[in-house]
Amino acid sequence: MRVLVAGATGLVGSALLPLLRARGHHVTAMVRDGSRTAEADEVVVADALDPVAVRLALRAARADVVVHQLTALRQMSADAMETTARLRTEGTANLITAAREAGTRKLVVQSIAFATAPLGGPVLDEDAPLHLDAPDPSWARTVQAVAELERLVLGTPDIAGTILRYGTLFGARTQYDPEGPFGARVGRGRMPLPEDAVGVTSFLHVDDAATAALSAVDSEVTGVFNIADDDPAEGAAWLPEYARMLGAPEPRVLDAEMAQRVLGWFTNHQLTAMRGASTDRARERLGWKPSVSWRRGLASG
Repeated sequence: MRVLVAGATGLVGSALLPLLRARGHHVTAMVRDGSRTAEADEVVVADALDPVAVRLALRAARADVVVHQLTALRQMSADAMETTARLRTEGTANLITAAREAGTRKLVVQSIAFATAPLGGPVLDEDAPLHLDAPDPSWARTVQAVAELERLVLGTPDIAGTILRYGTLFGARTQYDPEGPFGARVGRGRMPLPEDAVGVTSFLHVDDAATAALSAVDSEVTGVFNIADDDPAEGAAWLPEYARMLGAPEPRVLDAEMAQRVLGWFTNHQLTAMRGASTDRARERLGWKPSVSWRRGLASG
């Protein structure tokens, strides 16, 4: 098949390209910066927020399948989060319009598994409600953009849609790389632990995210799928273990009020209230399973 990967030089996109080519697909990489290299059969340059450029790119690619891995999260800044929200809304709409015109038959799109509302059990499936009314405006904007992305993809009747809700990514160049922002903070002993650290994180190695996208490209199955490792863990379990892996001091414990002040809303939410993700649907319907647990790979980069 002819496959276009939007976001081809990102964490997941760059891991996915060689897998697609090894499977025998003709791969077109859509990149915003023409100076960046991509392991693809063809490269097209387009800003996903420019509808004309996207239309021209998809017309040139003649793709059967479009894989949407667009984010701007190389740095976890407010500007990057806002740009990512726009890529999930405006960028997705541009890709869908262009894909319909180009005769594309399927979309495989990156979403996130940890956007669910902190309700119910510690591990939730794909039918759980999203945290659309999160008290933090930045996170509410993120979740609302995720909801719009999924609505657009699943609401396009003439193109099949597969949503991959990735868990919290780890591996080289992620936030959890020992040299990344989160990893470096843990390594220096500067990441405290809230006293009520019962929030559950479902991690996902970048390479496993790529194999899930490959499975989705090759499968006729559509719908929404959580993609994460087999070991959802409370903050009280994974953060001290991560510090131990890095040879860092045991995280100091803070009371609830101080923890939110020091950690910021999102990290405190992750450690105290977030829910993990059930991956039964992906196993049963996509035939996908993870290969790397956070316990083995979180500190390896």
